[in-house]
Amino acid sequence: MPVGTITRGTTNTNRLRRVDRWVAHLPALRTADDPLVVDLGFGASAVTTLELHQRLSKVRPDVEVLGLEIDPQRVRRATEQLALIESAVAPAARVTFARGGFEVPVPDGRKALVIRALNVLRQYGEAEVAPAWRMMIDRLQPGGVLIDGTCDEIGRTSAWVTVAPAGPLSLTLSLRLVGLEKPSIVAERLPKILIHRNVPGEPVAELLGELDRHWQYQSALGAYGPTQRWLGTVAGLKADGWPVQEGRARWRLGELTLPWASVSPNGFTW
Repeated sequence: MPVGTITRGTTNTNRLRRVDRWVAHLPALRTADDPLVVDLGFGASAVTTLELHQRLSKVRPDVEVLGLEIDPQRVRRATEQLALIESAVAPAARVTFARGGFEVPVPDGRKALVIRALNVLRQYGEAEVAPAWRMMIDRLQPGGVLIDGTCDEIGRTSAWVTVAPAGPLSLTLSLRLVGLEKPSIVAERLPKILIHRNVPGEPVAELLGELDRHWQYQSALGAYGPTQRWLGTVAGLKADGWPVQEGRARWRLGELTLPWASVSPNGFTW
């Protein structure tokens, strides 16, 4: 039997574009011998799985995407949607749908290069997150990663943890900069492992506070557009000693990535 609980199934076109863009830039996607990506808990529609394949195939044409859901009705509906697309578009996309949960069942003993589990663990308790991570990463190829995160209903605010077999690697925040009041709006979309840790004394709370402080300090740069204000915010954070990863090309997208060690909850052990 699939391991896990059926999610609400909420999904929207273009909702996961930010995390898809992140997956597409992973070096492993370009070099892996078996580019199999799993979309775990795709929801009530096939749309985000199909979009994932479309985006990844631009950098890896032979990528395969497997959408997994616990609810058999959702699997049936997604398969029917795929058939409609395949009848109208040739060649057929390398996409399949099947029933499954955290055990990540993959035919023929294959393992996934990437498991994308967005808006899945948010309905679980914090203590349930690490065991679910361990179960999923056991189904990864060498060099593969699990991406566990949350986003708002239209994908303007997203946050995710990248997890490898050795443990969590990083936290990424991704924000739509146009109209952004303050970066800490992402607090309500933090992954489950962090969402209850936005309290004094926790590293993630300090991070969000510092982001807001630098965002306010860089308000004058807003005259040149929100992207310039964000670049100044991230640069200020880095100058303060936060181990910001990536570079300006990613920052310009409204992204911020830090190593897990800089935001790991107090008392967290792998």
